Amino acid sequence: MDDVSIDLASDSYFMGEALRQATRAFEAGEVPVGAVIVRDGRIIARAYNQVELLKDATAHAEMLAITQAEAAVGDWRLNECTLYVTKEPCPMCAGAMVHARLGRVVFGAPDPKSGCAGGVLNLLQFAAFNHRCDLASGIREDECRSLLRAFFLQRRAAKDAGNG
Repeated sequence: MDDVSIDLASDSYFMGEALRQATRAFEAGEVPVGAVIVRDGRIIARAYNQVELLKDATAHAEMLAITQAEAAVGDWRLNECTLYVTKEPCPMCAGAMVHARLGRVVFGAPDPKSGCAGGVLNLLQFAAFNHRCDLASGIREDECRSLLRAFFLQRRAAKDAGNG
């Protein structure tokens, strides 16, 4: 995996696609996280958070995208795939990424409170696991962070208005 070619223009483009998914989540009242999975330069999965919609704690963008990608590939192994996600993965999603053997994970905004791709810990590259994902971070970070901030500001304002 050390020979991975990194094309920042492609990373920016595909993160833009993940941001479009995150915007869909925002519009649906979900935490605005979006994900896409790419194989051979093509998007094979797109998803956004749907926890509230589906009433399912596991319906994170990354989990939904992994399931779609596995169906598209016809296998649970996603070694040849790159997952782009707008926010650093949580422990559940990072664990699923390792188990699905994703070749590469790229995220936008870090999550210093619960991120598991280097924030709190790095499950994606944990030495004891049988698989480690290549990792890139900070791609379109400002846009990813701004969308999350706007969502939580809006949510707090709505909560404060309800308490007034």
